[in-house]
Amino acid sequence: MPIVEVKELTKIFGPEPVKALNLLAEGISKKTIFETTKHTVGVNRVSFTIEEGEIFVIMGLSGSGKSTLVRMLNRLIEPTGGKVLIGGKDIVSMNAQQLREVRRERMAMVFQKFALFPHRTIIENVEYGLRIKGVDPHARRDKALQSLELVGLKGLESRYPDQLSGGMQQRVGLARALANAPDILLMDEAFSALDPLIRKDMQDELLDLQQTMKKTIVFITHDLDEALRIGDRVALMRDGAIVQIGTPEEIMINPANKFVQRFVEDVDLSKVLTASHVMRRPETISPDRGPRVALQLMHDSGVSNLYLVDRSRKLLGAISAEDASDAIKRGRSLMDIAIRDVPVFRPEQHLNELFEVVSSTRIPAAVVGENGKLQGIILRGAVLAALSGGNEHNESGGEGK
Repeated sequence: MPIVEVKELTKIFGPEPVKALNLLAEGISKKTIFETTKHTVGVNRVSFTIEEGEIFVIMGLSGSGKSTLVRMLNRLIEPTGGKVLIGGKDIVSMNAQQLREVRRERMAMVFQKFALFPHRTIIENVEYGLRIKGVDPHARRDKALQSLELVGLKGLESRYPDQLSGGMQQRVGLARALANAPDILLMDEAFSALDPLIRKDMQDELLDLQQTMKKTIVFITHDLDEALRIGDRVALMRDGAIVQIGTPEEIMINPANKFVQRFVEDVDLSKVLTASHVMRRPETISPDRGPRVALQLMHDSGVSNLYLVDRSRKLLGAISAEDASDAIKRGRSLMDIAIRDVPVFRPEQHLNELFEVVSSTRIPAAVVGENGKLQGIILRGAVLAALSGGNEHNESGGEGK
């Protein structure tokens, strides 16, 4: 079951929201509703789910409704209609006590403006949420120190916020949120106030932390590059509604409409698409087969390379047609002629990391997952086709050209 389920969530600003809500249900546009009722549709019947451990990015231009949406997930803004299920429980119908419990135990929020107390030390800022929860002083100090170490601020406990750079202050805000050990982390334009270099560092920091934390993160941004860089999935908003949800690759390759297409047209695909997107099926052979079998398989498949794998599909090496022919003459085995230094990439590596190797390697690079298992190979033509938006490629994988 998803950790977050949002169903028809709606926010209308104005004194008579129910009237505007009924018009919205009739299919009346946001613009017409404002012109006739002077009510503003902030969020328009939004529905989505978020899986545990996922970084779910909500993005859009200013005024698209993204910040209103994230603030309804913890009811900092009261919804006009719809449901927000956290672990199967609807927070929209909760009373004040139940809502406080969810906010304290299950959610934490990191704001764009840091929201640090200037008169408190760094450690006191990080401890604040735990103090409100009534955690024992020694226990909360230990948790706060652990959180500061996690974000790279160990040793700065006694300083004050104005003694830290903007990037460091945002790390304090992140440490304060993490100290409460929330299941869900809400980050509203958390890095937008930082300069570009520090912002990129914080994105890297968040991705590194996520490898350890495995938190469910809802990240709000207006920056497409940021969304595509850190999001497992991205929801793109316009005029209070979600126009497309998908992985960064899905949004780049299959935009839902012209608005999305215009939104993503200037993005460098090589920084979005990964090895898993362009990899092709490899032709494989067991090392206990002979070179004559290998040559026949290459001929039948129309390839010039085979990849040696064991029974668990662990990559052992590769062989070429030329080497297999030579092995027949010399009476050698496939393992004797195996190319052991096959270039290897992980499925999640971006194409801009592959260019130099893929363009110069004698045989196609291998894509290897957990435990060294061969998942695919990367052909130069497939990389070029993906970057040009083309779909034509050679489905079998042995050619190096």
